[in-house]
Amino acid sequence: MDEATAETGAATGGVKLLLRLEGLTLFVGMTLLYAAWGGSWTLYLLLFLVPDLSFLAYLSDARFGAMVYNAAHSYMAPVTLMTLGFGFASPLTLSVALIWLAHIGIDRALGYGLKYSAGFGFTHLGRIRRQDRA
Repeated sequence: MDEATAETGAATGGVKLLLRLEGLTLFVGMTLLYAAWGGSWTLYLLLFLVPDLSFLAYLSDARFGAMVYNAAHSYMAPVTLMTLGFGFASPLTLSVALIWLAHIGIDRALGYGLKYSAGFGFTHLGRIRRQDRA
């Protein structure tokens, strides 16, 4: 384990793999549920990457960027929306929640975890690194 991983407390080994598989399960599950729900695929495509706009907060500084990014990539708000969508029979609210959760799922599956204030590349799933190009 490198020093940065130790400082950020990132998951490693089997735990990291399990968290990424959970993300994949969330993405597939929410996308299938969205399809079964009969949601608009145009809306799905339009909203799918909206949570990633939160990375613009990094233009301010890493701490604020991490806070905003994590708020947009936490399960709390979309699960609340999903509950409200079911509870109030609101198709648009439910659709937004399912799309948002699918986005979080694919991010986690790809290794883009919740961020630490050390910088965008430091996540609970490990360090995001550029691949060296030869």
